[in-house]
Amino acid sequence: MEAPKRSNPMMEKLAPRPGRYALLPELTPQQELALLARALHREGYDDHIAGHITLAQPDGTFLVNPWELAWDELTASDIIRVDSTGTVIEGEWNVTPAIGLHLEVHKRRHDLKVVLHNHSRWGLVWSASGRVPPVYDQTSGQVAGDPIYYDEYTGTVDGASEAEAAAAALGNEKWAILKNHGVFIVAKDIRQAHLRSITLEHRCRLAWHVESLGEGHPITDLETFRVAQMSDDLGFPFLWEAMARKEIRLDPAVLGDEATTSAERKA
Repeated sequence: MEAPKRSNPMMEKLAPRPGRYALLPELTPQQELALLARALHREGYDDHIAGHITLAQPDGTFLVNPWELAWDELTASDIIRVDSTGTVIEGEWNVTPAIGLHLEVHKRRHDLKVVLHNHSRWGLVWSASGRVPPVYDQTSGQVAGDPIYYDEYTGTVDGASEAEAAAAALGNEKWAILKNHGVFIVAKDIRQAHLRSITLEHRCRLAWHVESLGEGHPITDLETFRVAQMSDDLGFPFLWEAMARKEIRLDPAVLGDEATTSAERKA
Protein backbone atom coordinates (compact mmCIF):
# COMPACT_ATOMS: atom_id res chain seq x y z
CA MET A 1 0.00 0.00 0.00
CA GLU A 2 2.67 2.47 -1.05
CA ALA A 3 1.31 6.02 -1.29
CA PRO A 4 2.95 8.85 -3.27
CA LYS A 5 5.17 11.12 -1.19
CA ARG A 6 3.60 14.52 -0.58
CA SER A 7 4.62 17.64 1.26
CA ASN A 8 2.65 18.67 4.33
CA PRO A 9 2.58 22.49 4.67
CA MET A 10 0.91 22.23 8.07
CA MET A 11 3.71 20.11 9.54
CA GLU A 12 6.45 22.10 7.83
CA LYS A 13 4.99 25.30 9.26
CA LEU A 14 4.44 24.09 12.81
CA ALA A 15 7.50 21.96 13.47
CA PRO A 16 10.14 24.73 13.48
CA ARG A 17 8.29 26.96 15.97
CA PRO A 18 10.39 27.29 19.13
CA GLY A 19 7.42 27.60 21.49
CA ARG A 20 7.73 28.71 25.11
CA TYR A 21 10.86 26.65 25.77
CA ALA A 22 13.06 24.07 24.10
CA LEU A 23 11.21 20.78 23.80
CA LEU A 24 14.39 18.82 24.49
CA PRO A 25 17.87 19.73 25.70
CA GLU A 26 20.64 19.38 23.18
CA LEU A 27 21.33 15.65 23.09
CA THR A 28 24.40 13.62 22.22
CA PRO A 29 23.95 10.59 19.92
CA GLN A 30 24.45 8.35 22.96
CA GLN A 31 21.64 10.12 24.81
CA GLU A 32 19.33 9.85 21.81
CA LEU A 33 19.98 6.13 21.55
CA ALA A 34 19.38 5.54 25.26
CA LEU A 35 16.14 7.54 25.14
CA LEU A 36 14.94 5.61 22.10
CA ALA A 37 15.56 2.30 23.85
CA ARG A 38 13.73 3.45 26.98
CA ALA A 39 10.75 4.83 25.04
CA LEU A 40 10.38 1.69 22.92
CA HIS A 41 10.65 -0.59 25.95
CA ARG A 42 7.57 1.18 27.30
CA GLU A 43 5.78 0.51 23.98
CA GLY A 44 6.33 -3.27 24.08
CA TYR A 45 9.92 -3.78 22.95
CA ASP A 46 10.59 -5.47 26.25
CA ASP A 47 11.78 -9.04 25.83
CA HIS A 48 14.21 -8.93 28.76
CA ILE A 49 17.76 -8.24 27.48
CA ALA A 50 16.89 -9.11 23.87
CA GLY A 51 17.14 -6.52 21.14
CA HIS A 52 19.73 -4.22 19.66
CA ILE A 53 19.88 -0.80 18.01
CA THR A 54 22.77 0.55 15.96
CA LEU A 55 23.24 4.25 15.22
CA ALA A 56 25.70 5.02 12.42
CA GLN A 57 28.24 7.78 13.07
CA PRO A 58 29.95 10.12 10.57
CA ASP A 59 33.36 8.52 11.21
CA GLY A 60 32.19 5.09 10.07
CA THR A 61 31.71 3.65 13.57
CA PHE A 62 28.42 2.58 15.14
CA LEU A 63 26.90 3.22 18.54
CA VAL A 64 25.00 0.25 19.96
CA ASN A 65 23.30 -0.76 23.19
CA PRO A 66 25.28 -3.38 25.17
CA TRP A 67 24.30 -7.02 25.25
CA GLU A 68 24.09 -7.25 29.04
CA LEU A 69 21.50 -4.56 29.80
CA ALA A 70 17.74 -4.40 29.33
CA TRP A 71 16.43 -1.43 27.37
CA ASP A 72 14.64 0.08 30.37
CA GLU A 73 17.85 0.40 32.40
CA LEU A 74 20.07 1.70 29.62
CA THR A 75 21.79 5.07 30.05
CA ALA A 76 23.87 7.17 27.68
CA SER A 77 26.99 6.18 29.64
CA ASP A 78 26.36 2.50 28.83
CA ILE A 79 26.32 2.93 25.05
CA ILE A 80 29.26 1.23 23.36
CA ARG A 81 30.95 1.98 20.04
CA VAL A 82 31.97 -0.64 17.50
CA ASP A 83 33.95 -0.45 14.28
CA SER A 84 32.86 -1.75 10.88
CA THR A 85 33.78 -5.32 11.90
CA GLY A 86 31.71 -5.22 15.10
CA THR A 87 34.70 -4.96 17.44
CA VAL A 88 34.10 -2.87 20.56
CA ILE A 89 36.39 0.17 20.47
CA GLU A 90 34.73 2.25 23.17
CA GLY A 91 32.71 1.31 26.25
CA GLU A 92 32.63 -1.08 29.19
CA TRP A 93 30.23 -3.75 27.93
CA ASN A 94 29.95 -6.47 25.27
CA VAL A 95 28.28 -6.26 21.89
CA THR A 96 25.48 -8.59 20.77
CA PRO A 97 26.60 -11.63 18.72
CA ALA A 98 23.98 -10.59 16.14
CA ILE A 99 25.78 -7.33 15.32
CA GLY A 100 26.66 -8.74 11.89
CA LEU A 101 23.07 -8.38 10.67
CA HIS A 102 23.09 -4.67 11.53
CA LEU A 103 26.46 -4.10 9.91
CA GLU A 104 25.39 -5.91 6.75
CA VAL A 105 22.31 -3.69 6.42
CA HIS A 106 24.35 -0.53 7.08
CA LYS A 107 26.84 -1.65 4.42
CA ARG A 108 24.07 -2.06 1.85
CA ARG A 109 22.01 0.99 2.84
CA HIS A 110 24.06 4.16 3.29
CA ASP A 111 20.85 6.18 3.52
CA LEU A 112 20.17 4.65 6.93
CA LYS A 113 21.46 5.73 10.33
CA VAL A 114 19.37 3.43 12.53
CA VAL A 115 18.92 -0.34 12.39
CA LEU A 116 16.75 -1.90 15.11
CA HIS A 117 15.72 -5.42 16.06
CA ASN A 118 13.68 -6.74 18.96
CA HIS A 119 11.13 -9.37 19.92
CA SER A 120 8.34 -6.89 20.51
CA ARG A 121 5.32 -8.06 22.46
CA TRP A 122 2.70 -7.82 19.71
CA GLY A 123 5.06 -8.11 16.78
CA LEU A 124 5.85 -11.62 17.99
CA VAL A 125 2.20 -12.62 17.72
CA TRP A 126 2.21 -11.94 13.98
CA SER A 127 5.73 -13.27 13.64
CA ALA A 128 4.43 -16.62 14.85
CA SER A 129 1.20 -16.45 12.85
CA GLY A 130 2.82 -16.28 9.42
CA ARG A 131 0.84 -13.17 8.52
CA VAL A 132 1.35 -9.42 8.21
CA PRO A 133 -1.24 -7.54 10.32
CA PRO A 134 -3.84 -5.56 8.37
CA VAL A 135 -4.27 -1.82 8.94
CA TYR A 136 -7.40 -1.10 10.97
CA ASP A 137 -6.93 2.57 11.88
CA GLN A 138 -5.08 5.71 10.84
CA THR A 139 -2.37 5.34 13.50
CA SER A 140 -1.54 1.90 12.09
CA GLY A 141 -1.19 3.55 8.68
CA GLN A 142 1.24 6.31 9.61
CA VAL A 143 3.98 4.52 7.70
CA ALA A 144 3.24 3.52 4.12
CA GLY A 145 3.63 -0.07 3.00
CA ASP A 146 3.38 -3.51 4.56
CA PRO A 147 6.37 -5.02 6.37
CA ILE A 148 7.97 -7.85 4.46
CA TYR A 149 7.54 -11.27 6.05
CA TYR A 150 10.91 -13.00 6.16
CA ASP A 151 10.20 -16.72 6.47
CA GLU A 152 13.70 -18.16 6.19
CA TYR A 153 14.66 -17.67 9.82
CA THR A 154 16.87 -20.59 10.86
CA GLY A 155 17.23 -19.90 14.58
CA THR A 156 20.13 -17.45 14.52
CA VAL A 157 21.53 -14.48 12.63
CA ASP A 158 24.95 -14.74 14.27
CA GLY A 159 26.70 -16.04 11.16
CA ALA A 160 27.77 -14.02 8.13
CA SER A 161 25.70 -16.03 5.64
CA GLU A 162 22.54 -15.67 7.73
CA ALA A 163 23.14 -11.93 8.12
CA GLU A 164 23.67 -11.49 4.39
CA ALA A 165 20.51 -13.43 3.54
CA ALA A 166 18.36 -11.43 5.96
CA ALA A 167 19.80 -8.10 4.78
CA ALA A 168 19.22 -9.09 1.15
CA ALA A 169 15.62 -10.02 1.94
CA LEU A 170 15.03 -6.60 3.49
CA GLY A 171 16.31 -4.92 0.33
CA ASN A 172 15.17 -1.31 0.21
CA GLU A 173 12.22 -1.83 2.54
CA LYS A 174 11.77 -0.01 5.85
CA TRP A 175 10.63 -2.85 8.10
CA ALA A 176 10.19 -6.59 8.34
CA ILE A 177 8.55 -9.25 10.46
CA LEU A 178 10.88 -12.21 10.99
CA LYS A 179 9.19 -15.60 11.12
CA ASN A 180 9.03 -16.96 14.69
CA HIS A 181 11.49 -14.30 15.78
CA GLY A 182 10.47 -10.65 15.99
CA VAL A 183 10.64 -7.38 14.08
CA PHE A 184 13.34 -5.52 12.18
CA ILE A 185 13.16 -1.78 11.45
CA VAL A 186 15.47 0.65 9.68
CA ALA A 187 15.35 4.46 9.54
CA LYS A 188 17.20 7.59 8.48
CA ASP A 189 17.32 8.98 12.04
CA ILE A 190 16.17 8.46 15.61
CA ARG A 191 12.86 10.27 15.10
CA GLN A 192 11.89 8.11 12.15
CA ALA A 193 13.01 4.94 13.95
CA HIS A 194 10.76 5.84 16.88
CA LEU A 195 7.72 6.50 14.67
CA ARG A 196 8.18 3.36 12.60
CA SER A 197 8.67 1.20 15.69
CA ILE A 198 5.64 2.45 17.59
CA THR A 199 3.49 2.37 14.45
CA LEU A 200 4.34 -1.27 13.77
CA GLU A 201 3.70 -2.33 17.35
CA HIS A 202 0.40 -0.41 17.45
CA ARG A 203 -0.63 -2.01 14.16
CA CYS A 204 0.19 -5.48 15.48
CA ARG A 205 -1.61 -4.90 18.78
CA LEU A 206 -4.78 -3.43 17.31
CA ALA A 207 -5.04 -6.06 14.58
CA TRP A 208 -4.81 -8.86 17.14
CA HIS A 209 -7.57 -7.35 19.26
CA VAL A 210 -9.82 -6.66 16.28
CA GLU A 211 -9.44 -10.14 14.86
CA SER A 212 -9.97 -11.76 18.25
CA LEU A 213 -13.54 -10.42 18.00
CA GLY A 214 -14.06 -12.12 14.68
CA GLU A 215 -14.43 -10.28 11.38
CA GLY A 216 -12.50 -7.03 11.02
CA HIS A 217 -12.72 -4.32 8.37
CA PRO A 218 -9.21 -3.26 7.27
CA ILE A 219 -8.66 0.12 5.63
CA THR A 220 -7.79 -0.34 1.98
CA ASP A 221 -8.36 3.16 0.56
CA LEU A 222 -4.94 4.86 0.25
CA GLU A 223 -6.55 8.30 0.45
CA THR A 224 -7.46 7.54 4.06
CA PHE A 225 -3.75 7.61 4.90
CA ARG A 226 -2.88 10.69 2.84
CA VAL A 227 -2.10 12.97 5.80
CA ALA A 228 -1.00 10.32 8.28
CA GLN A 229 1.72 8.90 6.03
CA MET A 230 3.37 12.30 5.64
CA SER A 231 4.65 11.81 9.18
CA ASP A 232 7.12 9.10 8.22
CA ASP A 233 9.38 11.30 6.11
CA LEU A 234 8.90 14.64 7.87
CA GLY A 235 8.61 13.40 11.43
CA PHE A 236 5.35 13.60 13.38
CA PRO A 237 5.56 17.04 15.02
CA PHE A 238 6.56 16.92 18.68
CA LEU A 239 5.85 13.19 19.24
CA TRP A 240 9.44 12.03 19.66
CA GLU A 241 10.22 15.01 21.89
CA ALA A 242 7.23 14.31 24.13
CA MET A 243 8.15 10.66 24.61
CA ALA A 244 11.82 11.51 25.22
CA ARG A 245 10.83 14.14 27.81
CA LYS A 246 8.72 11.54 29.57
CA GLU A 247 11.71 9.24 29.93
CA ILE A 248 13.88 12.07 31.23
CA ARG A 249 11.23 13.02 33.80
CA LEU A 250 10.87 9.44 34.98
CA ASP A 251 14.63 8.88 35.26
CA PRO A 252 17.05 11.76 34.58
CA ALA A 253 19.90 9.23 34.87
CA VAL A 254 19.04 8.05 31.35
CA LEU A 255 21.12 10.99 30.07
CA GLY A 256 24.24 9.48 31.62
CA ASP A 257 26.97 10.35 34.07
CA GLU A 258 28.07 13.53 32.32
CA ALA A 259 24.56 15.01 32.38
CA THR A 260 24.10 14.09 36.05
CA THR A 261 27.40 15.72 36.97
CA SER A 262 26.47 18.85 35.02
CA ALA A 263 23.11 19.07 36.80
CA GLU A 264 24.81 18.68 40.17
CA ARG A 265 27.24 21.49 39.34
CA LYS A 266 24.34 23.80 38.41
CA ALA A 267 22.54 22.91 41.65
